[in-house]
Amino acid sequence: MSTGVVIVQQYQRLVVQKFGTYVGNRQPGFHFLIPFIFTGIKIDLRERVARVPTQKYITADNVVVDMDFVIYYRVVDELAERAVLEVQNFELAVVNLAFATLRAVIGSTTLAEALTEREKMRDAMQIRMDEVTERWGVKVSQVEINEIDPPPGVKQAMEREKSAEAIKTADITESEGQRQAQINRAEGERQAAILEAEGQRQSEILRAEGDQQAQVLRAEGFSSALEKIYQVASTVDSKTMSLQYFETLKSLGASPSTKWIFPMEFTSMLGNFLGGSSGSSQQGGGSSSA
Repeated sequence: MSTGVVIVQQYQRLVVQKFGTYVGNRQPGFHFLIPFIFTGIKIDLRERVARVPTQKYITADNVVVDMDFVIYYRVVDELAERAVLEVQNFELAVVNLAFATLRAVIGSTTLAEALTEREKMRDAMQIRMDEVTERWGVKVSQVEINEIDPPPGVKQAMEREKSAEAIKTADITESEGQRQAQINRAEGERQAAILEAEGQRQSEILRAEGDQQAQVLRAEGFSSALEKIYQVASTVDSKTMSLQYFETLKSLGASPSTKWIFPMEFTSMLGNFLGGSSGSSQQGGGSSSA
């Protein structure tokens, strides 16, 4: 600055003042400022990373936790002069603002919410910080919470709770599996019973149909036999029937029984047979004598 020659890098902006009065910003490149009349301050526009050390914070349910987080921020190109004119040290101001903002956010959040809803806390911090840092020409682009460490007693209680929850979940899963297995077995047995009953029904139907067809065939055969017998019997005369009757008596007489039983029709049949025989002889004799 003493020589008046100033080189501004691509990632920088030069805030120029004349006799202490802001007159504008200079873009990257070579610039000449008249010494003692113009002064310039270079502002780095690159994104900065600030890791906030671990601090103790009190949650809404009065639990003291240790937390640390990281802030990503940068100076806005169009508002670079604010980082010089509106705040003495914008980097320190951003870090201290982050402390205060996190205390306010965690103070309205319970421990359980803080452990499970980090993204919600991060977004709340970023919105609150942006509302303040805008007047410094600074944009907070991201806030990341690294670790939330509760006291040892609370941590042990949480571990026991997690263990109990895991056991309960395992028991529920096991019982659900057993229930489903029983349902599947019952369904399988029901389907097997249905299939067995269906098979028995089909077997009974086929057996009944077979018996019906066999009876029909037997009846048809018996009917045909009777019809044959009737046809033959219609051509048989009384003499043939008498001879057949005698043959039956002869077979009865061949048995070792000592008793003879003659039906009442025997004498009449014998008379018819004898009469028929004598008649035929007489007819034969008459014809010969004639």
